[in-house]
Amino acid sequence: MQLLDATPVLEKSFDDSVFTTHESEVRSYCRNWPAVFTTAKGSYITDQNGREYLDFFAGAGSLNYGHNNPELKKALIEYIESDGITHGLDMATVAKGNFIEKFHQHILQPRGLDYKIQFPGPTGTNAVESALKLARKVTGRESIISFTNAFHGMTLGSLSVTGNSMKRAGAGIPLVHATPMPFDNYFGGVMEDFAWFERVLDDSGSGLNRPAAVIVETVQGEGGVNVARAEWLRALSDLCERRDILLIVDDVQMGCGRTGEFFSFEEAGIKPDIVTLSKSISGYGLPFALTLFKPELDVWTPGEHNGTFRGNNPAFVTAARAIETYWSDDTLTREIHAKGERIHEVFSDLCNRYEGISTRGRGMVRGLAFDDHTAAGKVCAQAFGAGLLAETSGPSDEVVKLLPPLTISREDLDRGLSILSDAVKEVIG
Repeated sequence: MQLLDATPVLEKSFDDSVFTTHESEVRSYCRNWPAVFTTAKGSYITDQNGREYLDFFAGAGSLNYGHNNPELKKALIEYIESDGITHGLDMATVAKGNFIEKFHQHILQPRGLDYKIQFPGPTGTNAVESALKLARKVTGRESIISFTNAFHGMTLGSLSVTGNSMKRAGAGIPLVHATPMPFDNYFGGVMEDFAWFERVLDDSGSGLNRPAAVIVETVQGEGGVNVARAEWLRALSDLCERRDILLIVDDVQMGCGRTGEFFSFEEAGIKPDIVTLSKSISGYGLPFALTLFKPELDVWTPGEHNGTFRGNNPAFVTAARAIETYWSDDTLTREIHAKGERIHEVFSDLCNRYEGISTRGRGMVRGLAFDDHTAAGKVCAQAFGAGLLAETSGPSDEVVKLLPPLTISREDLDRGLSILSDAVKEVIG
């Protein structure tokens, strides 16, 4: 009889062969950050050798409140220890009811949003899939308008409205019923906003089917931290309303406070027809997603879009606690704007000191773009060697993208920015 290994998981150590031998070649982040991580707290993640790294990646925006946030962890442990329901499909549970109550009280009601709440499968791409399906069901139309450099997920519907050619190619089949339009400033101000879009909508010879919906990110994270101006978003919203086209805002990465306000579209003063949320909505990195939509769009029949894990009750618990803790007033919003300005100051200084770089972003999503497209990866590698996690984005990975936890201390923020500044100096200085 073979005895089970009773060594506690966190006390084990592994070398790279465990992963390189048995894990698929599809793995990605671990290639850029060659370490075996074991614990994490707040803004730091620690490897099995005891080395700490400042985390300016935050689970690709899934950890807006940091790793193992103590308030959320306490609520989660109490729930588990009381034998609270873990898996509930879409059954009514106390945990779900409490989340709905808190979300309506602290998020929707103060913003004048009367959205119905759908719980799709617990991923961002599933929220997008449900949004696209709902838009087509409501309108009876098939075509979706997306934007250049957009990223909306890795399943087929989401890929059809994604711009990245490498990710699209992974589908292995034609991605149809979607048409890309130029995102804000795609032509560098040469072409009037929406001139092409409105022209093809009006031209019976354009070949463009009347769309069911437009899907847009207010800030394109994967696309290179491309920021849509508030006036551009308002014009898009107005165009959709005039043409009876539904407006979907994908707030999977930019929602939950990343740009300052809870929803990234608040700055523009618009009210989308459909909104998708995931990543940090659970507050703890637990899988969770929401599709929000205006009540008159709720034409689903029972079970028409479902999923086995749409009832992740521990995520309801941490999400409700995160909303209570951070969104009962505007304290966090003000801190996000202040810390975002600090990042902007440092990045602007780097742009003034070195040629060939520029900066863009909103709130606490900020990008440093390099004319030399190889430089961003080198800067991130240099930063990792100095104890900082940061990723690249953009069609050529030409942008260093920062997504630090929203709750990071000013001291840790400055420490990370100092590491990044030194990395830029080493690479292009």
